[in-house]
Amino acid sequence: MRLIFLGVPGAGKSTQGAALSSQWQIPHISMDDICRQAIAKETSFGLKVKPYIERGDLVPDDFILDIIRQHFSDSSAQRGWILDGFPSNLSQVKLLDQLLLEIRAKGNTALSERPYDQVFSFYVPIDVLVQRLLQRGRLDDNHEVIYRRIEVYQEHSTPLIQHYRQQGCLTVINGDRPVEIVTQFLQDSFSKSRLIGNKKTLNARKRLIKAGKQILSA
Repeated sequence: MRLIFLGVPGAGKSTQGAALSSQWQIPHISMDDICRQAIAKETSFGLKVKPYIERGDLVPDDFILDIIRQHFSDSSAQRGWILDGFPSNLSQVKLLDQLLLEIRAKGNTALSERPYDQVFSFYVPIDVLVQRLLQRGRLDDNHEVIYRRIEVYQEHSTPLIQHYRQQGCLTVINGDRPVEIVTQFLQDSFSKSRLIGNKKTLNARKRLIKAGKQILSA
């Protein structure tokens, strides 16, 4: 299972990602957590991204992609992964798709399939988001930075969500509900999506077999 979680900080992505990661035994790759851990350790990557995180701006693509590549290349990601907070715009979608196709090609995996299973977009009312973020108590979680993050996300999220909706892999999640209910919704939605996907794959194979028989009998 390969899932992408979209949503503004405070929407519940990381909470759900951690829960499903533990249950399914696949890595939860949270860009916010990765950046903040790097900042705390004062790594070269952390020093690069710190100004963007503190302002509430998007971190440049080239800063992020190598980090994601490292996590996808880890043996723990072979069974699947949950990518949280990336991509954030359409240019990152292209970079991510290219990276995933490269990884699958090296693994001799069929490239006709989509490189991820489902995309979940978390929605929470702005007043709830602000309250959640203020309660976290982080130094950079003040009103100015919080509203800047929301503004940046909304600016880039509309074309991003439209893209995944057109791909037929988007599910919108109401994150303003109890954690357990959201978790169950995610599990049910993924199971349903997987069942539909398996049926489509089976029907496609049947059509190929039927076409092959028609050619042989011609």
